[in-house]
Amino acid sequence: MQECILLVDDSPPSIQLMGRMLADHGELRFATSGQAALEMMRGTAPDLVLLDAEMPGMSGFEVCCAMKAEPELADIPVIFVTAHGGAEFEVAALDVGAADFIAKPVHETLLRARVRTQLRLKRLADELRLAATHDALTGAANRRGFERALEREWRRSQRNGLWLSLMLVDVDHFKLYNDHYGHIAGDTALGAVAGALREACMRPTDVVGRYGGEEFAVLLPDTPDCGAIHIAHRLLETMQRLGIAHATSPTAAHLTVSVGITTLPESDNIPPRASDELCCAPARPVENFLKSADRALYAAKHAGRAQAWHLDHLAGNEPWPALALVDSGRCARAGMAA
Repeated sequence: MQECILLVDDSPPSIQLMGRMLADHGELRFATSGQAALEMMRGTAPDLVLLDAEMPGMSGFEVCCAMKAEPELADIPVIFVTAHGGAEFEVAALDVGAADFIAKPVHETLLRARVRTQLRLKRLADELRLAATHDALTGAANRRGFERALEREWRRSQRNGLWLSLMLVDVDHFKLYNDHYGHIAGDTALGAVAGALREACMRPTDVVGRYGGEEFAVLLPDTPDCGAIHIAHRLLETMQRLGIAHATSPTAAHLTVSVGITTLPESDNIPPRASDELCCAPARPVENFLKSADRALYAAKHAGRAQAWHLDHLAGNEPWPALALVDSGRCARAGMAA
């Protein structure tokens, strides 16, 4: 995949000049204002930003500060391009988080060398972050990586009023599987479940994480309840199709999973009941969101496993949760005691 460089300068001739110098360095994108640059980065994050320090409206320093304040943009290296030089400017640029700076008029050889260096450092940093946030056994995000993604998507959902669905997936009777087939076979089975989850999700924005030993979590941005239920069906069908033998399971002859689903609506404006244990818990809203999915997972396991349950915050227009059993493409609403 080509690396992406964003050139930000209020002077189109300066952008054209640097664009010609860097034509063979990857995909080039352009913005002529700080605000436009931030909007582009929030849509698709580049690998490197070349940023004019002095622009009308929003200066390069303000753009860099805004980037470092947003977790999704904070790790993008910034090279300031400026007509000012000297130690005072360099210190100011480093203080706001810039990786480097280049003085105007831009020298092509120097520009290309500095860009190559920052792209190489970005690749190394990305590899380290991937190793720190992904599970080596299954290739899914590890718990730390998943929780970072959840925090990010939760904030985005709250900010923009978007749907957000969460699935918790537990491998049924996994201890019995390990005891019967051995831990090596158990590791292979977990890898197969992770693969089934990725196959069910399909979209690059969906996040599959290994949340515990045999528990996975799936984050589905911009996905309403019906979409999450559809993905849960695909997962259950894939597990049945895989047919991984589980001779000691009291549920089925093959390895199965139980799924708990919860969805944050586009406009969740119904006030919570004081008697609702999920709302009364002294926890942040994102933690309540996780508890909702966990309660739905408990319901799926309590009902016999190898199925998915959905915790619907708006069922029947009542301001308390109701659980819906996912079965053959339909939702049969059922109450669930706390």
